[in-house]
Amino acid sequence: MKKLLLLYGVLFACISNGQVLSCCAKPTSDGMVAFANDPKFIASHTSPEPFNYTEQVGKMVTFATPDKDIGSAYVVMADKPTNNYLIIEHEWWGLNDYIKQRADELQKELGNVNVIAIDMYDGQVTSLPDSASKIMGRVKDSRIKNIIRGTITYAGPNARIITLGWCFGGGYSLQAAILAGKQAVGCVMYYGMPEKDVNVLRTLNCPVLGLFAEKDGWVTPDVVKTFQANMSEAGKVLTVKSYDAKHGFANPSNPLFDEASADDANAKAIAFMKGLVK
Repeated sequence: MKKLLLLYGVLFACISNGQVLSCCAKPTSDGMVAFANDPKFIASHTSPEPFNYTEQVGKMVTFATPDKDIGSAYVVMADKPTNNYLIIEHEWWGLNDYIKQRADELQKELGNVNVIAIDMYDGQVTSLPDSASKIMGRVKDSRIKNIIRGTITYAGPNARIITLGWCFGGGYSLQAAILAGKQAVGCVMYYGMPEKDVNVLRTLNCPVLGLFAEKDGWVTPDVVKTFQANMSEAGKVLTVKSYDAKHGFANPSNPLFDEASADDANAKAIAFMKGLVK
């Protein structure tokens, strides 16, 4: 239980003086640079407790990316061959042991699915807020998307792809689903910043489950309403559940944790994904 609490603490919270700040507000390279250098944003992150995950089921792999570079990911394969894939997008600390543990847990819970937790930071991992801000400030949106494209190619042309991410990774979960084209079968985004371009949303080929917070100071209810309107205009399927909670409500290690909302959101995410696995 302690490991699970630590995991969720790393994945979901961005808090400063009682005001919740999103680490996914602008999923573009310029926006991320400006946001990463914001002192309030840096101060909003508490270093995760030391955790060395020694019971890893999966393994690290490498693959080619379209920009003639190499990408990496933590991969957990199902016991039997399957074309079902879950691509996980990590938070601003990088692909650390907490994310790897969560990948193992999701593979076990979902069963007939291969899980790929991608490394959007090219091997950089930290537990220090100042270091994380510098890493995220240097990361390029184009590089992340090339890593996602390389991951899709690694999964193969017959892969049925589900994406899932939280906060910063929540925004890229939607971007990954868009990039997966007709291979995408579903997307789960926890309070991530949505794509705003309706023409881009028209290229999406799967349903989206959006889990948001009504008291979110960044991915606000107005942002969610606009997302709903844009998805409707694009002719896409979006299921939204907004909780009477603040950004990071799924984090059990902070005072803003809303256990009932967190449990409900997790149950909805798992049920959604299980319904997509064949």
